[in-house]
Amino acid sequence: MSFEITAPYKNHNYIAKAADRFLTKYHPKKSYPIPVEEIAEFKLRLDIIPIPGLHKTFDVDGFLSSDCKSISVDEGVYQSRPGRYRFTLAHEIGHLVLHKDMYNRYKFDNITEWKEFIEKFPEKEYSWFEWQAYEFAGLVLVPPVHLNKRVSYHTKEIESLGIKNKDVINDRVIEFLSEDFVVSRDVIQRRLVREAKKIIF
Repeated sequence: MSFEITAPYKNHNYIAKAADRFLTKYHPKKSYPIPVEEIAEFKLRLDIIPIPGLHKTFDVDGFLSSDCKSISVDEGVYQSRPGRYRFTLAHEIGHLVLHKDMYNRYKFDNITEWKEFIEKFPEKEYSWFEWQAYEFAGLVLVPPVHLNKRVSYHTKEIESLGIKNKDVINDRVIEFLSEDFVVSRDVIQRRLVREAKKIIF
């Protein structure tokens, strides 16, 4: 394959609206944790394909096929890392929602060709392309309406125990939120920096 790839311009506000439309369509109750695997399999009709050694060999947890019909996932992540697995699915769904036309345009039939597709991106374009999918995944798995309510709830509960140290409160709130939404602490921290009103870093 020989081509130059330009990632589309989609800022946070655009992606936030796309994530909200996605949840309204595929999980209108918006209860949490968001059932991302069920959405992928039963509503988007995506095949989820565990691949042994995907991360070790290609340094990725998953990827969307060029026909947008399947998501391949590292088998170890699939079997034993639920938070990372859920984020991988949401991230690849983000590419489906935000970048479907790009995947359809640049065909690849196997993992090697997919890696070649990724390596054709200029560095800045690839960073932008991936950031958009990360942003979408975080917004879908940790919706703003739930995040701020849970921050307030957990903060009050912890403070009611007489704990006043802000760092301790922040750490415990992040841990509880990670359990609420079944995502990693890193995902929660990124979402808090963007959205939360109660926690100050």
